[in-house]
Amino acid sequence: MGYFIARVDGEFGAGTQQAVWALQKVAGLTRDGIVGPATSAALDAGVRPTPRTTAGRVIEIDLDRQILLAVDDGVVTRIVNASSGNGETYTAQGRQLQAITPTGSYELVRQIDGMHESTLELGSMYRPKYFHKGWAVHGSTSVPPWPASHGCVRVSNAAMNWIWDAWGAPLGTPVVVHRS
Repeated sequence: MGYFIARVDGEFGAGTQQAVWALQKVAGLTRDGIVGPATSAALDAGVRPTPRTTAGRVIEIDLDRQILLAVDDGVVTRIVNASSGNGETYTAQGRQLQAITPTGSYELVRQIDGMHESTLELGSMYRPKYFHKGWAVHGSTSVPPWPASHGCVRVSNAAMNWIWDAWGAPLGTPVVVHRS
């Protein structure tokens, strides 16, 4: 159905939980990571999101549902659990900032193929792809089913590897960040 999972191994591990959270988000269900009756029904019904874009390879980020869509010519290739800015105020390098993820149409402008420490000293980012100033889509070992970041868009490290290595999102790839 396109919900991202790195590999099927017969175990309900962290990767499966990420895929279940993404399905629950798209279906409007409680984000508990459990495949109960409502989640099973959504799976059986083939619930998938509809992209906003219709042409080209595009990364779409839905802030309300906390998902990232990999879209090819208007077709959703993958649906990825994501976690964006939580709206809280935080202090970085003596400045008060708000943890927001900006909406709008952007493109990938910079990327680092490896671990990168935030210039604001906010932690490590795995294989970040920057789309607007200091905002990036990046891998993380912590991707809860709710907004939890300082503003970047977190996805699992496995999903970030897929974006880099299998799907391919070179510099210039459009990024559309929106609310449902």
